Amino acid sequence: MQWWVLKRRLHTSWLIAILCIAILLGVVAAQWLSSFSHVVWVFVAGAVIGLVLWRRSMYLVPLLIVAGLILGLWRGSIEQTQLTVYKKIYESKASVSGKVSDDPDIDKKGALVLRLDSVVINGHEVAGKMWVVATTKYDIKRGDSVTATGKLQEGFGTFAAAIYRASIERVQRPEPGDVARQVRDWFADAVRQAIPEPQASLGIGYLVGQRRSLPEELSEALKIAGLTHVVVASGYNLTILVRLARRLFMRISKYTAALGAGTMILAFIAITGASPSMSRAGLVAGLSLLVWYYGRSFHPLVLLSFAAAVTVIIDPSFAWNDLGWQLSFAAFGGVMIVAPLMQRYFFGDKKPGTIRQILGETVSAHIVTLPVLVLAFGQFSNIAIISNLLVLPFVPLAMLLTFVAGIGALAVPSLATFVGLPANWLLEYMVAVTQYLAKLPWAQSELQINGWVVGLAYILIVGVCIYMARKTKFNLRDSNLVE
Repeated sequence: MQWWVLKRRLHTSWLIAILCIAILLGVVAAQWLSSFSHVVWVFVAGAVIGLVLWRRSMYLVPLLIVAGLILGLWRGSIEQTQLTVYKKIYESKASVSGKVSDDPDIDKKGALVLRLDSVVINGHEVAGKMWVVATTKYDIKRGDSVTATGKLQEGFGTFAAAIYRASIERVQRPEPGDVARQVRDWFADAVRQAIPEPQASLGIGYLVGQRRSLPEELSEALKIAGLTHVVVASGYNLTILVRLARRLFMRISKYTAALGAGTMILAFIAITGASPSMSRAGLVAGLSLLVWYYGRSFHPLVLLSFAAAVTVIIDPSFAWNDLGWQLSFAAFGGVMIVAPLMQRYFFGDKKPGTIRQILGETVSAHIVTLPVLVLAFGQFSNIAIISNLLVLPFVPLAMLLTFVAGIGALAVPSLATFVGLPANWLLEYMVAVTQYLAKLPWAQSELQINGWVVGLAYILIVGVCIYMARKTKFNLRDSNLVE
């Protein structure tokens, strides 16, 4: 290799992408190397990063990778150190206080399932989140402060600890409390006046991602049919709203379109709750909207690596054992990288229509998330592509009609049922399709694979993407999530 090649200057965006990937790898490695918690590592990494971004020469990239790894190891080590406090009190009775971070669930035994953050154990603040299962008569909502006692056990996923038979001692609802949650519940009640169940819960799930109110039978059918992603607060729902706002307000001005879409992002995150999945979706959608407004282009690899690094710096446990985090970025990768390449490879320069775009994005997201899903659950849906093709094109219309039904019920309660008829008819079709497909004997298959198979699958996916990119000469910078 010629020396001048090593001295070639790289674009800052690619250096940022390389840095972010290194940070991500460092956070992952902190599970086994947790001795980098001293703040001096931050200054060392910062100095190296500053030098590389100043010079931008290719021969300095290895230093940038090392600096990113150090920064990731530092952040992960701090979290690992803070979580060691749990190991000392596992299997002992503890008093736990925290804020309910998400809508409570009801498990199969009828117990209430709570997810707590801002955790205080025996009067001491600790890092991490708690999983609490309790039988209680308290009406507990998202945003409430809860105190519970019980035997503390080792957690799972992103939960540092769990109490499976907790006794709820105190529930406090702050004033004014979670205003966005109150508005959501108030509007959901209006929708239920206009639309019968289970169609009402499905429409509310589309509109605000409130999946936990779905009947158990319908929830299971959606899972088998591969449609759960459209009834959780996810990037798909947010993308629909952002694209709608941009297209509506673009008739006025680009500034109004960006402001309207940005307001939609913030409002949707507030109503659904700033869950990890919604925070990720909001960050990716917000950055995509920002570069669109300024007429710039963001390569999807740069955008996704930056969003991934930001989220793991905020909460390193995402990179360690959060299946939702893995699936979220895999799906975004499918939509933002694989789908545009497939459209260009198979259809050339012709801009895809709504059906072809939805089908392409669905197939792409399914392909990229499939290895992780099979590894985690040992099964996969055989009908996901069919069900998504039959249902997804109508989701934006279902969201609009559900919103109209709720507004109609609030404005003219006596005509609520009449106003909700169009939404009810469309949602009945969606429920019927989902339940029919889910009952097919071949709807789901079981398959056990190992981690190395997942690695090979992603190597194959990356190889195919590189082939399609070279064959079509398509520049991924030309694709944007909000368009």
